[in-house]
Amino acid sequence: MRKPFLLFCTIILAVTGLNAQDDYQSYKQEGEFGVGVGLGHYFGDLNTTASLSRPKFSAGVYFLKQFNNYVALKIAGDYAFLGYSDQYSKNSAQFDRNLSFNTSVWEFSLNGQFNFFKFVPGVEGYNYTPYISLGVGVFSYDPFAYLNGQKYYLRPLGTEGQGTAGKPAPYSSMAMCFPLAVGFKYSLSSKVNVFGEIGYRFTTTDYLDDVSTTYAGADAFPPNPDGTPSVAYQLQDRSISGIGEKGRQRGNSSQKDAYVLLHFGLSFNIASYVCPTAAK
Repeated sequence: MRKPFLLFCTIILAVTGLNAQDDYQSYKQEGEFGVGVGLGHYFGDLNTTASLSRPKFSAGVYFLKQFNNYVALKIAGDYAFLGYSDQYSKNSAQFDRNLSFNTSVWEFSLNGQFNFFKFVPGVEGYNYTPYISLGVGVFSYDPFAYLNGQKYYLRPLGTEGQGTAGKPAPYSSMAMCFPLAVGFKYSLSSKVNVFGEIGYRFTTTDYLDDVSTTYAGADAFPPNPDGTPSVAYQLQDRSISGIGEKGRQRGNSSQKDAYVLLHFGLSFNIASYVCPTAAK
């Protein structure tokens, strides 16, 4: 009885191994779609030391078209709530400037992605990989601040004199970004993966925080009809010591603003099966 039983077990193992090999050879990952949540952080004129002390909520969705086990094209949509304040700074001059902002960022991007390892979901030994991606995108933003408990959008106010004589036009509420991201994903099965990704956004704007050049001076902000200071005047210079003279440095226009997104999430594989080529 022992020999037939051992022979039967050997045959079962061999068939199982062949089936697994056939699955590996016949499985073709077409792509995946995923969703992630996490944190976003801003870098710019109000956060000059790249501090990560004030992260805020972020989330995103994406679709990935897989061309082979290594190369893919990703279409992504992301949201981040960003903000910062001079009151977080240890620099006395920046603390005295006393500016702050918040903004919602809505981003759409197209990215090329490269897996460092061969990635075949659900197949042991090929079910995980670090990856890197690089792309181009566009995003909308609209910075706002609070004055006496009331919310004001800053772009229409022209807080650096935008739209007045000798000053540039108001900045756009949209800009381009260039996402550079690294991540790691692991397949829980042939259908579901988990991933973690951190991505830095280089942008083409220095007004994500509404701060870039110099103070426009009091003449650029006429008072209200009743003689009281306008909202624009009050928000353009919020300094503790009243430093907002015309032409004095308010921000650093030589460096664009940026932001970073950290997401963790799930993705769902889209696969097809092809018949293995018969041996000749």
